[in-house]
Amino acid sequence: MRDLGAGFGHLLKGQRWVARHGKSYGFGLVPGLITLVLYLAALVSLALWGTDFVAWATPFADDWSSPWLGLFRGFLTAVLFALALLLAVLTFTAVTLLIGQPFYENLSERVDRDVSPDGTAPESDLPLMRELWISGRDSLRVLVRAALWGVLLFALGFIPFVGQTVVPVVGFFVTGFFLTEELTSVALQRRGVELRDRLALLRSRKTLVWGYGTPLAVSFLVPFVAVFLMPGAVAGATLLARDLLGEEIRDGDEGRPDGGSTARTVSPGPAGPAGPAPTH
Repeated sequence: MRDLGAGFGHLLKGQRWVARHGKSYGFGLVPGLITLVLYLAALVSLALWGTDFVAWATPFADDWSSPWLGLFRGFLTAVLFALALLLAVLTFTAVTLLIGQPFYENLSERVDRDVSPDGTAPESDLPLMRELWISGRDSLRVLVRAALWGVLLFALGFIPFVGQTVVPVVGFFVTGFFLTEELTSVALQRRGVELRDRLALLRSRKTLVWGYGTPLAVSFLVPFVAVFLMPGAVAGATLLARDLLGEEIRDGDEGRPDGGSTARTVSPGPAGPAGPAPTH
């Protein structure tokens, strides 16, 4: 229970940090807004031309009599739109982080400098394109894992009573875990921690991860909320990453007004059960 509270505390501290640093918050909104516009354009296009697409994909039903033709294609159109919405929810964070890699990298470094006792922050020595490649590759791997869990939970959802009570709750915890993995990847990738070690690190403190990610996953269900919470979510995930790695967090919640002094490369703290942070 203590770790659950600590995880939720990191989430709140991250939101408070960006509230005190308006410039960082403003820059952090840009990637989410870009992703939102792209997703809305795709969904609107699907709403406008989804019926035509279904008709093109089902020529065998052209000769069906009314009302079966309309019911069949209407059902497929609804399923197609529902799947698109589900895919949008599952991929929004990953796509936003990929688009906003430079923005969130800078924000995460500012948080590190702000809470570090000596005002320093680990820096990545990788070129931007290399970082984008690693981020996209790892996000795809995490998405595959999340999709497998989604298929399993969907199948379990048909079990009477359990599927309508236990399964949705488990689904939020699973979503919270993978959401936390995506968000902490900004700080952990900068420290050279590979995906396999990141997952092991998160599994070693599941209650801490659930305390952070599950409330965030629930809040992301509200339309447009994800865009406005993303900067604070990245800031909070940086604090969570420091906790997972055993790095000291400076006492006090106010932080330095300017986000810290000039960053210098420092060695990451102990990586706990995941072992030492590897290099790329």
